[in-house]
Amino acid sequence: MSDRPTSRLSRRTVITTAAGAAGVAAAGSVLAASDRDAAPSRPSGTVPFHGAHQPGIATPQQRYALFAAFDLETTDPSTSERLNIEQTEANLRQLMQEWTDVAERLVQGRPPGPRPGRRPDLPPDSGIADGLAPSRLTITFGLGPDLFERIGRQRDRPGRLAPLPAFRGDRLEAAWSGGELLIQVCGDDLQIISRAFRALRSRVPGVARLRWSQQGFLGRFGDATPRNLFGHKDGTANPRPGSAEFDRTVWAATAAGPAWFAGGTYLAFRKIRMDLPKWDTATAHTQDLTFGRRRDDGAPLSGGHEFSAPDLAKTGPDGMPLIPADSHLALIRDIPMMRRSYNYDYGVQGIAEPIGGHHHAAGADHSHSGGMLKHSGSGHDSYDAGLLFCAYLSDPAHFVRAQHRLAESDRLNAFIRHTASAVFAIPPGVRPGKYVAADLFTGR
Repeated sequence: MSDRPTSRLSRRTVITTAAGAAGVAAAGSVLAASDRDAAPSRPSGTVPFHGAHQPGIATPQQRYALFAAFDLETTDPSTSERLNIEQTEANLRQLMQEWTDVAERLVQGRPPGPRPGRRPDLPPDSGIADGLAPSRLTITFGLGPDLFERIGRQRDRPGRLAPLPAFRGDRLEAAWSGGELLIQVCGDDLQIISRAFRALRSRVPGVARLRWSQQGFLGRFGDATPRNLFGHKDGTANPRPGSAEFDRTVWAATAAGPAWFAGGTYLAFRKIRMDLPKWDTATAHTQDLTFGRRRDDGAPLSGGHEFSAPDLAKTGPDGMPLIPADSHLALIRDIPMMRRSYNYDYGVQGIAEPIGGHHHAAGADHSHSGGMLKHSGSGHDSYDAGLLFCAYLSDPAHFVRAQHRLAESDRLNAFIRHTASAVFAIPPGVRPGKYVAADLFTGR
């Protein structure tokens, strides 16, 4: 590949992590939706790496995903001196070039290439994926809001990229939120995903450090809409890739600038913990009213099939709307976004919540005891499972509008808690011989 320097400013050191979460990226409050003609077909094999847009967005959703956020190092590991803006930018540029090279190789089913600084007697790769097919592996990269100031390119920050605000009821953990860099690794084989993450992570020491990581899964492989851990279908309203609606919903408008970001998109990321014991003891009627849909077939409570348009004005024999105004469906049906969420289930945790670093939005109810947060509710404290919510959209403001609305009156709030939050600009696709976000550094 061209435009790739061969040396880095500083020798890299061992990677460190600010959060030990091995979980999966959270899916914002938007758990289900409406209106779609049909589900896309699901191809298999190798996903093209090059194109106008990065893979892993319009790609038919794979079975597994790993999300990891990183922060750039602030000091030179060899001298302990603080890095200036020029050094930080040069290190980031080198990392993006190496990450692009590794990603391109892996999605094509090729070895990732030798690790930087590897001793001659060490194997170039982990070997855990030897003999395995790529299994529709995709690797997608994102840039956080704070990154652009770090590299002295504030004027090149995508116009609609800003940290997500606090929402009423949020119980966010700092250790699971934010980040200056994102990698999203998706595929149909967990072994392939693990190998890809290790190969990408091995390029990081000395330049960035891991902030958090999350992993998720889907319960189906086919054309059916996947179900979340509440048993309801998730993503019914997604626009069809390749359609004009999809393009309007997902890809950032060129007029919003800057020029290098044309063909990019934004990712709103939320980790949503579900109170499964409480949900499992709610009646089927309560569950359906909460979502505004029938659990068995995903149809709106106003009638029809999964992809029927909901009729919010239709009433039942008692004169009340069949779809409650505070149901999840009624509150988010007009929000343009493409959900690509994953379930997560980490099982019973020894500690209800990580200690320290809590960010509570106004109106959140909480109590402290000995520095640890305590919550009540049917085993919700100790069992960590839920949704890694990922919404791709042309403007994060759409998600913010939806989440404010949901936070105020969504029936689903009685069964969920938002514990992580982040937003990233997803650069456009890569041309052969180039690297991700190359035009950001070259000024084109």
